[in-house]
Amino acid sequence: MTYKFKRESESGLILVNIEIDYKYELKMILDTGATNTTVDSNALYLLGYDLKDSIGVVEIETANGIIETEIFEVNAFASLGMLHEKFQIQVYDFIAHGIFSEYNGLLGLDFFEGTKFCLDTRENLISLS
Repeated sequence: MTYKFKRESESGLILVNIEIDYKYELKMILDTGATNTTVDSNALYLLGYDLKDSIGVVEIETANGIIETEIFEVNAFASLGMLHEKFQIQVYDFIAHGIFSEYNGLLGLDFFEGTKFCLDTRENLISLS
C-alpha cells in the first residue's frame, strides 16, 4: 500500500490524518523519532474522553527532558490504511506545558510495529507492507 502525505511548507514536517474510534479525525505529525504515539489531552477531552480514565502513567524522555504522560487505550486507531484495535496512546497536556500547535499529536513508531515502511521524501509517499 502506498499513500501520499502532506508536508508543512516551512518546517518540512510530515502530516497525517488519524481516526480514533471510527469517527474522530485528528491531524498529527509523523515522527520517526518518537517511540510512542502521543495525543494532546485537550483533543482527547474534546472527543468525549474522560481524562480520569487513564490506565497508567509513564515517564518518557523528550528533547526537553523527562516528562510524565498518561496512558489511554482507545477502541480503534487508524491511519494510512492501517487499523489497530485496543491501541494504547500516550496523552500529554500540550497547552499546559506551553505547546501551541495546530496539530493534535505525534504518530510514533509504535503504530508501525511489525510493519515494513518506507518514506519517499522526494515524492511525498509512504509505502507500507
